[in-house]
Amino acid sequence: MVEILSPTGVSRARESGALVAEILRTVRSRSTVGTNLLDIDRWARDMIVEAGAQSCYVDYAPSFGRGPFGHYICTAVNDAVLHGLPHDYALADGDLLTLDLAVSLDGVAADSAISFVVGESRPAESVAMIDVTERALNAGIAAAGPGARTGDISHAIGSVLGAAGYPINTEFGGHGIGSTMHQDPHIANTGRRGRGYKLRPGLLLALEPWVMADTAELVTDADGWTLRSATGCRTAHSEHTIAITDDGAEILTLPT
Repeated sequence: MVEILSPTGVSRARESGALVAEILRTVRSRSTVGTNLLDIDRWARDMIVEAGAQSCYVDYAPSFGRGPFGHYICTAVNDAVLHGLPHDYALADGDLLTLDLAVSLDGVAADSAISFVVGESRPAESVAMIDVTERALNAGIAAAGPGARTGDISHAIGSVLGAAGYPINTEFGGHGIGSTMHQDPHIANTGRRGRGYKLRPGLLLALEPWVMADTAELVTDADGWTLRSATGCRTAHSEHTIAITDDGAEILTLPT
C-alpha cells in the first residue's frame, strides 16, 4: 500500500518526527561506556510513554523476525546492523552503536536511525562507514521530490556507497511510512534512475542507507531478530523520514 497524507497528516508527521529525533538525541547523549543496552531500551520506553505516543516495535511481528519484537528501540553494536534486539550488554570504549527508532504519534509514524562511536576511541574504519551512510542519506534526500522516482533515490544512495567501495545489500532498505511503519514503496540502496514509483506531495519515505565493511551478506542471531555481517565486520546505518512536498523533500526527523 502506498499512502498519501493530507496536509493535516503531514503536519502530524512533523510532530512524530520531532519526537523520534528528540528521543534519539537524548539517548545518544546518555549512551556512554558502561551503559547497558537494556537501559537504553528503558529510556526510550519512558520517553515514548511520557509523550503519549506508541512504539512501532513492541508488537512488531513480520515474517522475517521471531516476533513480537518486544522492545522499544533497536540497539545494534559493531557487526550488528539491523533489528538489533536490546539485551544485557554494557557498551565498551570504541563500540559502534546504531540506534533505530520508530514511533507513532496521533496516528502517524516516523522512523530514524543514527550510528556513532561510544567513548573516546575513534576507529578510522567506523568513522568512515558512518560518514558514508550519512552522505548517502543526504544524496538520497536531495534526489527526492515531486515527479522524481524511487529509482532516482536508490541511484543517488548507491552511487555514494559504491564509490566508497562498500558492497550493497538490496534485501533491506528504505520504505514508505505513514499510518503504519512499513509501507510501499520499497527504496533499495542502489538502483537505476527513472525507474520505480513516481513521487508526489504527501508521500512519506524512510530512507536508510546502511553498509557492512567487507560483505553484503547478513546472518541472523539466535534471538531471531538481530542481523549481523556474515564476516563479523563492522557496520553503520543512517536514516531519516522525509515528506515529499510541492517544492522537494522535507526532513521530519532532524534533531533540534
